[in-house]
Amino acid sequence: QVQLVESGGGLVQAGGSLRLSCAASGSNFRFNAMGWYRQAPGKQRELVATVSSSTDYADSVKGRFTISRDSLRNTVYLQMNSLKPEDTAVYYCYGRYLIRNYWGQGTQVTVSS
Repeated sequence: QVQLVESGGGLVQAGGSLRLSCAASGSNFRFNAMGWYRQAPGKQRELVATVSSSTDYADSVKGRFTISRDSLRNTVYLQMNSLKPEDTAVYYCYGRYLIRNYWGQGTQVTVSS
């Protein structure tokens, strides 16, 4: 059974940094793409960043967040700098293999003003 486990969330002051990690286990394949979504209270889940053969970012995080990946280990990272209160959300990692997405359980990121 494929599992993705996030870590690295927490509480940080505005302007601070956090690094999220997501490691997959139980797979005998390499994900075609990995990335991060987030969901704030009362809002829809939104794409934050994704990495495959290239990287893509939501406009709201460009220049502040950096996604990276260890393909051999099916691990993805999200370095978040210059955090803002509006970045507060549950962050979910995903891995896509063929047409299926696998999801982690999420990690809370809270940015205080």
